[in-house]
Amino acid sequence: MIDMTRRLLATVVLLLGGILVVHAPGGTEQLPPRQPLDRLPFQLGGWRGGDDPIEKRIVEAVGVDDYLSRVYRDPSGNAVQIYIGYYKSQKTGDTFHSPKNCLPGGGWLPVSSETLTFSPAPGERVAANEYVVEKGLDSDLVIYWYQLQGRAVESEYWAKVWMVIDAMTRHRTDGALVRICVPMTRGKTAAIDQGVALARLIYPRLADFVPD
Repeated sequence: MIDMTRRLLATVVLLLGGILVVHAPGGTEQLPPRQPLDRLPFQLGGWRGGDDPIEKRIVEAVGVDDYLSRVYRDPSGNAVQIYIGYYKSQKTGDTFHSPKNCLPGGGWLPVSSETLTFSPAPGERVAANEYVVEKGLDSDLVIYWYQLQGRAVESEYWAKVWMVIDAMTRHRTDGALVRICVPMTRGKTAAIDQGVALARLIYPRLADFVPD
């Protein structure tokens, strides 16, 4: 009980301190160079992509500084949609919009939520969210995580904690939401295989667009 209380107090102190840092006036965030997201290759392994633009009003509503929205197809024609929304600063109030809030707002009903792990390279494991939603007769598998300065973070809570830590220690609050949507026309297992296959190809390239 004592250890739990100490951890809780430490978390509260960290978050309160972070609020002061994140919302403090003035100060310049130290952002390293990065490539714009539209330079992500259209050809990734056997996948070929095409842009899938988002309405201007939606882009303005989510407040991203840069974004990518594409549909990639594998050699069999299976389609996977990828969205990456990058924020160069979260001090101004613009921050990640969790799919667990946005998708239900768009009429998608949540069915299940689990953790999914994939290995972009031997010995490397990335934890992501596996979120199943449905709208009418359509069902989608959504794989997403938060990319924060070299870290893949599954939890919305820990994404906020790391933002606070980075604001205090690195003078940066930049990061991105990476979301992969797969129609479950061939079942959940096939959708996971397709989504993970694309995630493995994208993940090693993210540092060029979301700096470590």
